[in-house]
Amino acid sequence: MRNPLSDKVMKIKPSGIRKFFDLVQEMPDAISLGVGEPDFDTPWHIREEGIFSLEKGRTFYTSNAGLMELRKAISGYMSRRFRLDYSAEKEMLVTVGGSEGIDVALRAMINPGDEVILPEPCYVSYLPCIELADGVPVTIELKEENEFKLTPEELLAAITDKTKILILSFPNNPTGAVMTRSDLEPIVKIIKEKDLFVISDEIYAELTYQMDHCSIASFPGMKERTIVINGFSKSFAMTGWRLGFAMGPAQIISQMTKIHQFAIMTAPTTSQYAAVEALQNGEEDVEMMRKSYNQRRRFLLNRFEEMGLRCFEPRGAFYTFPCIKEFGMTSDEFASRFLKEEKVAVVPGTAFGECGEGFLRISYAYSIEELKEALGRMDRFLCRLREEKC
Repeated sequence: MRNPLSDKVMKIKPSGIRKFFDLVQEMPDAISLGVGEPDFDTPWHIREEGIFSLEKGRTFYTSNAGLMELRKAISGYMSRRFRLDYSAEKEMLVTVGGSEGIDVALRAMINPGDEVILPEPCYVSYLPCIELADGVPVTIELKEENEFKLTPEELLAAITDKTKILILSFPNNPTGAVMTRSDLEPIVKIIKEKDLFVISDEIYAELTYQMDHCSIASFPGMKERTIVINGFSKSFAMTGWRLGFAMGPAQIISQMTKIHQFAIMTAPTTSQYAAVEALQNGEEDVEMMRKSYNQRRRFLLNRFEEMGLRCFEPRGAFYTFPCIKEFGMTSDEFASRFLKEEKVAVVPGTAFGECGEGFLRISYAYSIEELKEALGRMDRFLCRLREEKC
């Protein structure tokens, strides 16, 4: 029998996040700090709207691009919150989570051999999605000393005559890094000079601390060069509803919609009605969750300092990225021992790119009680490792 599998797919590695998530499910009394999922329930008024839509029999297909009522609500929300003005009719697509938006954007824009610049550490799906679309990933290793921000010098060094797209993901998963308007200004200049396009994953836009989020699409001349990806999973605690959206130039969105039409058809109808309620009446919920995450963020940073564990200050998302290089172990070795000996799951930095070696991703989308217990176990583990070195 011939090999039934695609060589391209076989070469793609499984997600490094899921490995430790699956292991912790089999361990009683284990604590997982590895999954980027809000510990909050979806606010009741949003759930209620989803229930009401089912009671009303709203179980039909929507337009391929998404329920018009939802697209108009997204348009108003993004204009109000982030100064991004997009037409609900032609410049917007409702997707099955932000992840689908990333996938269809790359497939709609890449020709075989086009290079896509990918700053790492980054979300695990970008690299395989580039490869599945027959693009060529060109990685940039972001540095801790630059607060894991992309610098203009790094961007210029990575550009060739084959470069077509730059992927930006700020606030960043896994580092929690953000890029301010002043950080983005020189990047914008290079993008225009080199005639590049941007896919900007802004799923954590509502979860910034000490500053408001700035979208690269808000700069003059960038709207026509940028696909903005966002969604409801992180900001509204709606991960299981599987709903996101993409906004961008009509000519790109129309081709993304074509792919979506044949591969997906439409995003879940019930989720779309619930999302309308989230956008219209959910800003207080977002603010409450943001304040809670910020409290947890400060708690983790304070405990790391007490433990003598180096960690730059994240200013967005709900992750910390502490450095464990002093212990002389790979990130995978550290995470494996930590799980085995203290029953706490964290994610090795290498799950987000090779330059993540020597770091861990620790999510603080967990209750303060869980975080206190997990950090207590980590303190004990670090003391033991330091004693072993002596």
